[in-house]
Amino acid sequence: MSDFFSRGFGGRRRQPDELADRIPPGQYLERGFPVLTAGPTEQVEHGQWSFKIDGVVGGEPRAWSWDEFHALPFEDVTTDIHCVTKWSKLDSRFRGVSLDTLLDGVEPLGGYAMAHSFGGYTTNLPLEDLTDGKAWVATEYEGEPLPREHGGPARLLVPHLYFWKSAKWVAGIRVMDHDEPGFWEENGYHRRGDPWREERYWND
Repeated sequence: MSDFFSRGFGGRRRQPDELADRIPPGQYLERGFPVLTAGPTEQVEHGQWSFKIDGVVGGEPRAWSWDEFHALPFEDVTTDIHCVTKWSKLDSRFRGVSLDTLLDGVEPLGGYAMAHSFGGYTTNLPLEDLTDGKAWVATEYEGEPLPREHGGPARLLVPHLYFWKSAKWVAGIRVMDHDEPGFWEENGYHRRGDPWREERYWND
């Protein structure tokens, strides 16, 4: 097992009964927003930022600058998020552009994707976990620009999976015809990461 990660915080915390159906097994309720990062906080300026979709696609690869991205339709998303280190944060408010909007016209031909970030971080996802209203590229949190320590200026938001799949400082998505592990997946984390199935590590 890699030294990159810990199996979470010790001890069990009792959850309010009325929240039991919103907090996955093994998780506890967190009121704050802990900062957990594999490396240093990336300093990406708006003028540097762009988002690209390429790979195994039938249409033309697409890329958006910061200004072009903000000309797209944004959505307000209130959602629960779940970290593999066992905290869950409820009713978190983000604002961003749906991956359905970004993929429109790109015509993905593969069933998998690799998200990649400024700084070199990667994480793999089945394409079905990014479509049908399940994922966004978010630039705001709680009505303010997304803080750098939480992935600003933009992060992937895939709230139905453990939060390491919601890549910080996201720079693009590459569509693939096969699955392959990203950064944390190569270092022991589960290929998919469904919190309700406790898919934390290789053998889960």
